[in-house]
Amino acid sequence: MQRLFSTFAGGWPGRGLLIQRMLVGLGLLYRDFACLSTTPVCRLAIHQSVGALAGLLLIVGLWTPVAGVLVACIEAWIALSAPGAAGIPVALAVLGSTLAMIGPGSWSLDALLYGRKHVALPEP
Repeated sequence: MQRLFSTFAGGWPGRGLLIQRMLVGLGLLYRDFACLSTTPVCRLAIHQSVGALAGLLLIVGLWTPVAGVLVACIEAWIALSAPGAAGIPVALAVLGSTLAMIGPGSWSLDALLYGRKHVALPEP
């Protein structure tokens, strides 16, 4: 599983990745809530809900590369389906793909579960 991640950046880069994951995840959740709360429900409700599920995975930092690719594909589909309002879906698709390429950072469940471990050997 560790081969999926290019890095588990710590420090300021790790905090930046946390902020990026939160921004994308909360944006996806907001768009799904806005879509489901309209009457009638918007025609892309299923796509928005799948995007919101991927957004939850990004927020907690679990399976970040898979969730990032899913966000990129879903948001690209939404952007192509509604070309008049494609600005936000395109931005979320780009941010999702960058998260898939960069990795989750050290402030994530991926880092906790799959991060590099330091093994100290006992002295003889």
